[in-house]
Amino acid sequence: MRAASAFAYGEGVIRPLSRVALTLDISGAALLFLVLMPSSLVFYAPAPANQAVQGVAAFAIVLASILMFAGVAIGRLAPGLALIAAWAGAIVQMLAGFGPLPINIAVLLVLYATAAWGSRRVLWWGLASAIAGGVVAAVYMVVVTGVAVGTGTGWDLLTAGTLILVASELALGFAWVCGLLWRVILRSRRIREAQMKAEAATAEEQERVRIARDMHDVVAHSLAVVIAQADGARYAAATKPELAQEALGTIAQTARGALSDVRMLLTQLRHRQGDGPQPTLGDLETLFAQMRQAGVDPQVTVDPMPPGEPPAAIQLAVYRILQEALTNALRHGDGSVDVHLAWLPDSVDVEVRNTVPSDASPGPGGHGLIGMRERAQLVGGNLQAERLGAQFIVRATLPIGDSADPDAPH
Repeated sequence: MRAASAFAYGEGVIRPLSRVALTLDISGAALLFLVLMPSSLVFYAPAPANQAVQGVAAFAIVLASILMFAGVAIGRLAPGLALIAAWAGAIVQMLAGFGPLPINIAVLLVLYATAAWGSRRVLWWGLASAIAGGVVAAVYMVVVTGVAVGTGTGWDLLTAGTLILVASELALGFAWVCGLLWRVILRSRRIREAQMKAEAATAEEQERVRIARDMHDVVAHSLAVVIAQADGARYAAATKPELAQEALGTIAQTARGALSDVRMLLTQLRHRQGDGPQPTLGDLETLFAQMRQAGVDPQVTVDPMPPGEPPAAIQLAVYRILQEALTNALRHGDGSVDVHLAWLPDSVDVEVRNTVPSDASPGPGGHGLIGMRERAQLVGGNLQAERLGAQFIVRATLPIGDSADPDAPH
């Protein structure tokens, strides 16, 4: 059995407790027993004149001490059983006719344990025991041990009982409240740890989704270009070898670029460092050139032009959305694509239209459309993709400036 989960035999009765912690509890309880039991025996035992009574009293003190400090020893392991042991020790002490003893410190420690580590039921049993224990102690000391003030009249007995009751309740209640405060502290720590773990898991999940999105954008686009060029090279090889050579060069260039991007993403996955491939608006001409070589001729219109240098997150989102939209046009369209960018003062509008063959089925949409929507949402924008007649249209609006998401990747 592992030390961290040792003695976990039942919820609410036996708590999970490491062997080290249990050893420390037992050692502490034994030390208190060795210190407090002899002092209780020396200062509170009956006079030596009556050996028989002294022997019984000594046995009662030892037995009460064993029961109480046994409760202290298992206070964290089994708070409910510890409370029972403390009550048993107190009953033995009262049956022997003793008033408060130094060993009664064990009762306070047990009440602390019930509030700090007990189950909900044991917690409230500890509170009930603190209240009932104060009442029993006051009645016992006034009625049995004869503690009183003044002349010992009824009023004096009532006064003494009230003072003892208040003192007992304060002492027992203070121990229980201290345990309750520690319970709250422990619970706050657990909640904070759980919150930190949840935040870390969420951050890791978001990072995995981002890397998966980048991987999809890089690989899907590059493979689409490679496939289109490979098909063209196969048909051109017999009639126009120079075109086949050009297509093979495009394939090699595209594959090398994709391989470089994938390596950067894999490095980010392994080591959690590096920014990965982050294209900008300056890379759009390269993207359009790749698409023209693959057989798609995008007609690009930019009106109005960017008023300044857009944020890096917006540039990345625009690039990835255009990349995926053009890749879809390469796969499913007939080569006719219109791209329009409108750089407004507070936003940028992106629109991509491509003609779809009449016999092409619309399909439910795959990871590409999901990725484009996520790209837009990451910077606080929105994206719609729909088929209208013979055209498939992708529209996105991305905010610029203070309206953009400050947490977006950059």
